[in-house]
Amino acid sequence: MSERLYLLLVGTCILLVLYLGNNYLVFGLSFILLVEGITGIRLTTSIQKARHISLDHDMVVSHTTASLGIDGLSVWRVFVAIVLVSSYALIHDYGYQVLWFIPWFMGFAILGAGASGICPVLLGLHRVGFK
Repeated sequence: MSERLYLLLVGTCILLVLYLGNNYLVFGLSFILLVEGITGIRLTTSIQKARHISLDHDMVVSHTTASLGIDGLSVWRVFVAIVLVSSYALIHDYGYQVLWFIPWFMGFAILGAGASGICPVLLGLHRVGFK
């Protein structure tokens, strides 16, 4: 499984979970992304190791020197999990209905990043110095 396919699946899952409106599914998806980001054990690399293949992440990246020793994809997963949970909690627990746009925008943006191979957040993280 490549990173593009993973982003496509994550974007689809976010949109499906938001459409269903189940709190447990939103928090479960965010937990999976958070665990993948913190531990560095990603589903994509685990599947590639099990199948004995090696794929590029086929995402457009900026070629800058990595000044920080942390993987940009792991930081991206943590960032998405935190923004998704915080916006969803603010909407449903505290009544900030004006924030409904944020999780839906994230879902469509991640779905588009998986389809096109260009993720602006990932490009920004590489530009900041994550590898």
